[in-house]
Amino acid sequence: MIMKNTRVRKVVGSYDISLLLIVALLCAFGTVMVFSTSYYNADRFYSESTKYYSLQIRNIIFGGASMIMVSLIDYHLYSKRIWRSINLLYVLYVLCMVLQILVVFIGYSSNGAARWLNIGPVGFQPSELTKICIILMSAYLISTRVKYMKTLVGITPMLILFTPLVMLVAYFDLSTGIVLLAIMFVVALVVTGFRKYYLGIFGVMLAGGLVLILYKGYRMERIIDWLNSDTLDTGSQTIQGLYAIASGGIGGKGLGEGIQKLGKIQEVHTDMIFTVVCEELGIIGAITVITLFLLLLWRIYVVAVNARDMFGGLICVGVFAHIATQFILNIMVVTNMIPATGIPLPFISYGGTSLVVLMAEMGLVLNVSKQIPKEGVSDA
Repeated sequence: MIMKNTRVRKVVGSYDISLLLIVALLCAFGTVMVFSTSYYNADRFYSESTKYYSLQIRNIIFGGASMIMVSLIDYHLYSKRIWRSINLLYVLYVLCMVLQILVVFIGYSSNGAARWLNIGPVGFQPSELTKICIILMSAYLISTRVKYMKTLVGITPMLILFTPLVMLVAYFDLSTGIVLLAIMFVVALVVTGFRKYYLGIFGVMLAGGLVLILYKGYRMERIIDWLNSDTLDTGSQTIQGLYAIASGGIGGKGLGEGIQKLGKIQEVHTDMIFTVVCEELGIIGAITVITLFLLLLWRIYVVAVNARDMFGGLICVGVFAHIATQFILNIMVVTNMIPATGIPLPFISYGGTSLVVLMAEMGLVLNVSKQIPKEGVSDA
């Protein structure tokens, strides 16, 4: 268990500047890499080499605004009752359910997966908002039911509540469903420790994932492509990505000098951006990116263990689990350890909804850090 609820007399009253600086560095680096990876295809298809670069700057501005706004809102307000036993978190849960149902009927597809809704001229991924919902709801439910969480009976209400939402997401977007499950599991794990009934839950989830893979043919095709990437034409993107990683050497070919991005790797500015980091900046660039992520996760961990209460600490744990899972899955995909999943590299890959949501999550962590008890601050 990570922390106890205690009465707080003194609060630091300032944000975790180290965390803020690391996020700024990741976003700045990501913007440079988005331009480097996209200018050729943007000029080729849109006659505008800075198209994705300009859009990414817009995304960072919106993301920064969301981070500032969320950081100014006391995280305890999310669990405050607004009518009888209903609080804002349940309103967010219902909103996410409605949006995911709308995706089923009016969502549009990308690479075989219906994930998007149009809000006016802007495309929006409801599954990204669902990540925040799962983080906040898991933290709230577990922090208020600690003594019941060590038994299957105690965790059942949480499973009943989350299963429909996760299944709606996983039906069209299995990789995001996996991320949601990882968030829930990690948040529960730090409170309960490993329990035997988790094995049964894992078994059910594995069976459900297998059904979804078999039901959606393109998922099985991705697995076949992965297993035969060296012999099938459909596996060429993976091979080209590995060529990019291998050709970078120690210091890389130089920023902007990569060649695998010139039409050989599709959508290289999104899920496969790390391959170009390796090609253009080499092992040094790759290690730098990995180090920045490790430092970011460390700062989130520090905020979690020093949080003024369990609710705040578990919010940070959920954010930690989200970023760590997505980072690990993306690196495993680009290095051909697992089949393609459509998971972007946090803060670095081009993206609108995903980046804004990630920045909002950083706002949650910053708000928790702002309320750390002065006498409890530690780099533990």
